[in-house]
Amino acid sequence: MLSPLRTRSAGPPVAAPPATREVELAIEGMSCAACAVRIEKKLNKLDHVAAAVNYATATAWVTAPPALPVEALTTAIGNAGYTAWPTGSTAATAGADAAGAETAETEDGATAAARHAAYLRRRLIVALIFFVPLTDLSLTLSLVPSVRFPGWQWTLVACAAPVALWAAWPFHRAALKNARHGTSSMDTLVSLGIIAACGWSVYAMFFLDRGPAGESVLHQLSHGSGGGIYLEVAASVTTFLLAGRLYEARARRTAGAAMRELAAAGAKDVCVLTPDGTEHQIPAGRLRPGDMFVVRPGETIAADGEVLFGQSAVDRSMMTGESVPGEAAEGDSVVGGTIALTGRLVVRAVKVGPDTQLAHLIRLVEQAQADKASIQRLADRISGVFVPAVLISAALTLAGWLLAGGTAEHAFAAGLAVLIIACPCALGLATPAALVAACGRGAQLGIFIKGYQALESSRAVDTVVLDKTGTVTTGRMSLAGVQTVAGTSRAELLRYAGAVEQASEHAVAAAITAAAEAETGAEAETGAEAETGAGAETGAGAETGAGAETGAGAETGAGPLPAALSFRALPGLGARGTVGGREVVVGRAALLAESGMPAPAELAGPCRAWEESGCTTVLVGWDGAVRGALAVSDTVKPSAAAAVAELRALGLHPVLLTGDNEATARAVAAATGIDEVIAGTLPAGKAAVVRDLQARGRSVAMVGDGVNDAPALAAAGLGLALGSGTDVAICAADLILLRDDLQVVADAIKLARGTFRTIRRNLAWAFSYNLAALPLAALGFLNPIVASAAMTLSSVFVVWNSLRLGRFRVAGPRRDQAAGPRRDQTA
Repeated sequence: MLSPLRTRSAGPPVAAPPATREVELAIEGMSCAACAVRIEKKLNKLDHVAAAVNYATATAWVTAPPALPVEALTTAIGNAGYTAWPTGSTAATAGADAAGAETAETEDGATAAARHAAYLRRRLIVALIFFVPLTDLSLTLSLVPSVRFPGWQWTLVACAAPVALWAAWPFHRAALKNARHGTSSMDTLVSLGIIAACGWSVYAMFFLDRGPAGESVLHQLSHGSGGGIYLEVAASVTTFLLAGRLYEARARRTAGAAMRELAAAGAKDVCVLTPDGTEHQIPAGRLRPGDMFVVRPGETIAADGEVLFGQSAVDRSMMTGESVPGEAAEGDSVVGGTIALTGRLVVRAVKVGPDTQLAHLIRLVEQAQADKASIQRLADRISGVFVPAVLISAALTLAGWLLAGGTAEHAFAAGLAVLIIACPCALGLATPAALVAACGRGAQLGIFIKGYQALESSRAVDTVVLDKTGTVTTGRMSLAGVQTVAGTSRAELLRYAGAVEQASEHAVAAAITAAAEAETGAEAETGAEAETGAGAETGAGAETGAGAETGAGAETGAGPLPAALSFRALPGLGARGTVGGREVVVGRAALLAESGMPAPAELAGPCRAWEESGCTTVLVGWDGAVRGALAVSDTVKPSAAAAVAELRALGLHPVLLTGDNEATARAVAAATGIDEVIAGTLPAGKAAVVRDLQARGRSVAMVGDGVNDAPALAAAGLGLALGSGTDVAICAADLILLRDDLQVVADAIKLARGTFRTIRRNLAWAFSYNLAALPLAALGFLNPIVASAAMTLSSVFVVWNSLRLGRFRVAGPRRDQAAGPRRDQTA
């Protein structure tokens, strides 16, 4: 049984206390999620300050007293070793030009993200170029001294320098910055490992490895002085971790695209109407409350306001999720970011810039993404303890050997083995390797995993909230039913209605026109064949039905839709026009009643049933009488019911969430087997619904496709966006469903859970390996070459375990569906 309707307000979430304000800061210099935790701690130490730092978007949302200057916040972040500045949205809130500031901010963010990704890409390319030859030469010349040639040391140095110095510079720079502020991170361990491996290798090549050239490989491995060459260690660590950093940089760049797309949804320019009646274009950011502006068909409404003159159908789907455009007339309120479709409007601006609902929607997405930053990756959470422990262990190993009377070579070799064995190569690969494997398999199944957050969230999900329009339904209006009165055929009714509606831009009119063209076109072909074989008249004016005019052919359904003369759209009611000499009226019952055509009793039952099922009902009449009724609705996707059943089989509770009316929502829920329905909900309310479910102890996944779903997708523990949806929804989500098939939702959750288990196993192995190998290295049982080999084998195991995700299986029918298109293309 469906639950009672619950309507959410479109207002913001719980407002901040009057004595506080919200500040958004952009942050530069974060290299891992541990950096975000460090910045949060610094900010939260300030009196009456609460901060949430989002590593993915490099931003911080800070709630602070109004008397606390922004400079105090940026100074605190600077003392932690990072750079921060207020973003465009903060400046706009303070009263700056909102549109210009927001545009500049998003463009700067996009440019910075692209520049950082290019910066890492260049270094990764250089590392890859030298990685293979350096690794081969380093291992060969270290283990087989007989193949050494004059100047071999300088050859290795020339190959290693670009990798260890230039390609690895991001790690060295971050380590230096951490050192200046008395902190450490994974970058510190990586930098020290690279420097130690290269430094010892240079010392060994030029000062230690001067013994006989015929020593065996076994002797080299057990060589107590540690005179081996470990340049391949530096190359492998640099290359693998640069690849992981580049992957993260691309993910962060994608995350910022959500806000850029939302900001672009607003109008850039607006046509202002002056008191003397003249019109002139100005940037939308210069619009002020009280200004009058003109909106023509096809233009975006620049601000929240009130209609003073005119009528128009308004596409409000971005803000409300309603599949049918609404009507706006004198005295109605309109929302910035929506689109006028059919008529000219004169609007008085009420809320502009950062006060509009669209600007509020942008802030909701940003804040929801920042809320997710509290769940950090496991490797980065542990690194706060792991890195200092490794550094202390290496220093104690070196000191212990020296105090025990060991030679400097033995002491340094043991300390270096500790650093190498603990080098976080496997840790760095644990997440990216599994993500790459999962993304490859997911692409075959129509699933794209955007990041680690999706995997961590998927394991706890118990409730799946499904948006209606465009997700459970197709999002396109179509003809759902036809009912004619006695003496009128279906083809005749569709032909007259389609002839009038083809001149309208309304979504309902487009559905009727498409159905009329499809059905009468088929009949036209049949009719043409019949005439050819029956000796039909060939004259241009042949009449084919009673009362038909020359060449009209309107009443038999033969031929294309005729043109409607004297067409007139009546916003909110319907349309009228002259077809074949007859005045045809299409629209609501009130419109036809005004035209002297009351609805007959025989249509009352079907019309009532259609309206109760959520359909839009349209009456058609001519010659002073109603001739029939048409029902138009947003159709349910064929895969919806099966998808809901699969979610239930996984132990998940489905909820239907929509901005549409209750009757429509209930009809869709009944068709798909969903028990709980929440209807009439605006975008801000959708995010509030998700938070309400979370407050009641549920772990929520959200499935959507539109701009209006973006805040809810970002607020949910797991966001899933259909690939056929808007870029904003895709950027705000954690998983992208590339096939427009709801059954992929269950597959995506299963793949995400499997990938998360793989990452946990990878991390468990990496840490267990370090804990077991560190004592052996400290006691001198592991030559640095053996330590390097063990570290490499650890990385190989992580990669092998991750590649097992390529064998992830789904249900039999969809397994063929996922592979089908590729086979069809090669056939």
